[in-house]
Amino acid sequence: MPLQLLCHLFGDYVLQSSWMANNKTKRWLPAIVHACVYFLPFLLVIHPSLSATMVMVGTHAVIDRFRLSRYVAYADHFLAPPSEWKSWADCSGTGYHKDTPPFLAVWLMIIVDNTMHLTINALALAYL
Repeated sequence: MPLQLLCHLFGDYVLQSSWMANNKTKRWLPAIVHACVYFLPFLLVIHPSLSATMVMVGTHAVIDRFRLSRYVAYADHFLAPPSEWKSWADCSGTGYHKDTPPFLAVWLMIIVDNTMHLTINALALAYL
C-alpha cells in the first residue's frame, strides 16, 4: 500500500504537466497521455498484471476526462435531510454548492478524485 500511494502521488502530481492538467477535462488526448504517464511509476516499481494495468490506466483517463469526482462529491448531498438537498445546477462545477468557498470546494473535489483513484488501484492490484 505505501508503494501504491507513492506511485499515485508521483504519477498524478509530479509527472502531470500543465498541458495535461489544463486540458484533460476538455479532450481525450491529454487525458490519455496523462493516464499513461501517470502509470509509469506503477510500471517501474510495482509491475502490475496486464489486466490491472488496463483497469488503472483506463479508469484514470475516464475519471479525469469527465471529472467524475464531482458527481461522487455531489452524491453526499443525499445523506442530508431532503430539505438540505442542493440542485445539481448549483453544484455542477465541483460537486459542492456554489456557496462553498472556492478553495475548499476544489480541494474537497481533489480529495474525492484521489480517493477514487486509490481505491480502484488498490482493488486492481490486489485482485487482477
